[in-house]
Amino acid sequence: MKLTILGGGGFRVPLVYGALLGDHSEGRVSRVTLYDTDADRLTAVARVLAEQARDIPDAPAVVATTQLDEALRGADFVFSAIRVGGLAGRAADERVALDEGVLGQETVGAGGIAYGLRTVPVAVDLARRIARLAPHAWVINFTNPAGLVTEAMSRHLGDRVIGICDSPVGLGRRAARALGADPDRAWIDYAGLNHLGWVQGIHVDGRDELPRLLADPALLESFEEGRLFGADLLRSLGAIPNEYLHYYYFNREAVRAYQQAERTRGAFLRDQQEGFYARMREPGTPALATWDRVRAEREATYMAENREVAGAGERAASDLESGGYEQVALALMRAVARNERTSLILNVRNRTTLAALDAEAVVEVPCLVDANGAHPVAVTPLPYHATGLVTAVKAVERAVLEAAESGSRAAAVRAFALHPLVDSVAVARRLVDRYTEAHPGLGYHYRPGGPSAGTSR
Repeated sequence: MKLTILGGGGFRVPLVYGALLGDHSEGRVSRVTLYDTDADRLTAVARVLAEQARDIPDAPAVVATTQLDEALRGADFVFSAIRVGGLAGRAADERVALDEGVLGQETVGAGGIAYGLRTVPVAVDLARRIARLAPHAWVINFTNPAGLVTEAMSRHLGDRVIGICDSPVGLGRRAARALGADPDRAWIDYAGLNHLGWVQGIHVDGRDELPRLLADPALLESFEEGRLFGADLLRSLGAIPNEYLHYYYFNREAVRAYQQAERTRGAFLRDQQEGFYARMREPGTPALATWDRVRAEREATYMAENREVAGAGERAASDLESGGYEQVALALMRAVARNERTSLILNVRNRTTLAALDAEAVVEVPCLVDANGAHPVAVTPLPYHATGLVTAVKAVERAVLEAAESGSRAAAVRAFALHPLVDSVAVARRLVDRYTEAHPGLGYHYRPGGPSAGTSR
């Protein structure tokens, strides 16, 4: 079975390859093709993968290429993890927003809109190429903003594109452990959009244990989300929000903390990864050990400003384990390729799962997965406060898709202005102008007459 990774020079690719190395079942992935526009990054990551595969005789073969069509032909699965504009683009997204007094996080608020506006045209081009060159391939999308990008690609690939995220899986596992339950035996009743969802039930052996968790402040604050939001708020909500909702519930505090920080998260990762790839150009650098040290630092500093706002302290060892997006991707591939039925929280087309949204809207919900793909299952209806946020952000995503397709400045302004964390048409107009200036040659330049000539990666 052939897996193609788009963004194959990305820093987190060794996590995916490591998961493949642990899979010794029949019909496993035997060939991995890494595609990237940056040959130096491809070479660096290939070195890490070679060290990972050392002394493993049945390790999947690795091929690296900068030729997209070559990478796609014959693929059974395509894993998309691209970053249009690189981390320098993310850093610019964050800084422009913060200078306007609004949140500049990568997937939330103004920063997420900016990232989506320049990523969607590239993702759509990829979807069209995949449909032409690998029409039977399943696409697993991890490119952020994951829900928005998955919806853009689904317009050309239908249900053959499935979005994944490690955030809800990690939340569910941490909450189950807090209850003393085996996370693998717990069914998490979770619903929303990517980076905008809530756990409304934790079912263990047929019993919903969430009420017991909410009733015990010590249990609640024994894991990261409990410390981040506080027991009082969680009991008031009657649910446990995805960690990214901290940007909504504590928006002013988060913006202030990010404005006061020495560097934005994007700038930190840009500098960190530039150092990593520079070291990897030195022949004697121990590739795997160097990568692992940088990865550990990356995980330990995740959402540091939010934890500071909440007074949550440093990340505990138990919190450093994410949901393991690489394990989610592997489980998804195995279920589809071998009809090994499983349940996963995924980004898929809504159908009738969330009543407030149309059938084509991509949502993040539990799904049953088999050889025919991912099928969303019934979830507890969201309360009004959650439905309001979900519908507002979905309206923003639809405006982003319209702007990316048409190049309409009006649609781009509307996307920013409608977002609950921007809430100003005047600021929205300035953001469109400033992002257009900040990313020359990337994505679309918005003007009344439509898109500028072309896009680039």
